[in-house]
Amino acid sequence: MSLPLREAEERPGFPGLVLVKGAGDLATGCAVRLARCGFALVMTELANPTTLRRTVAFSEAVHDAEAVVEGVRARRARDTAEARGIVASGDVAVLVDPEGRAVAELEPGVVVDARMAKRNLGTSRREAPIVIGLGPGFSAGDEVHAVVETNRGHALGSVVLAGEAEPNTGVPGEIAGYDVERLLRAPVAGRLSARRRIADRVDAGDVVAEVEGEPVRAQIAGVLRGLVRDASVVRRGQKIGDVDPRARREHCFTVSDKARAVAGGVLEAMLYLSRRG
Repeated sequence: MSLPLREAEERPGFPGLVLVKGAGDLATGCAVRLARCGFALVMTELANPTTLRRTVAFSEAVHDAEAVVEGVRARRARDTAEARGIVASGDVAVLVDPEGRAVAELEPGVVVDARMAKRNLGTSRREAPIVIGLGPGFSAGDEVHAVVETNRGHALGSVVLAGEAEPNTGVPGEIAGYDVERLLRAPVAGRLSARRRIADRVDAGDVVAEVEGEPVRAQIAGVLRGLVRDASVVRRGQKIGDVDPRARREHCFTVSDKARAVAGGVLEAMLYLSRRG
């Protein structure tokens, strides 16, 4: 889907290789759009990703060797050399890189921090000619070159060139009148046992999973849109899933409206900063 690496690096006006930190659903939405626009992409992840919306996340390639979202394929790479080979074939490469070594080894033209940590985990605008942070925790013009707004509302997907995105409210965006009720959290620390699968319909009170025998119940009716992998070790209070009250099963297998808006902001920031030099 994306251009072969050499062609992408040599194309006039193109910023070359794009490295995306994180491969969750929001990062994947950005990667899908950029791949379709012809950018060469490497994504970095943890050895045990905690992605909820796994059916639309390239982080699944860490466990399953590859993942396909909306026709774009990502493949796991063992090292940066293999990552370059995957990108050269036209696929997205996913590299386990908890120490953050890939930036120095790959020398990307663009770095996008899409880990959604709500704070800067060490990303610097010295890492690449164009460095973009998603959401709160980054200062545009100081730590990074641009920030893309991730908070639902009028500014979602907008590009901030000076200052920060809207602060983290701690409350998930409202969907069909529900916000915190959509979330599933671990009642205790321990190993999770899934009782339902993503895309299953659930009613309020249904047991979706158990953690060390303690039930995790849906608070509202809808479709189970996100759930961490079975047998994951979780913390007490950790967000482990979410229910979509709109109950559209097909939404579980396509990039979300939010991710598309944020991806548009990333593309805008990349092209604007490339032209500005």
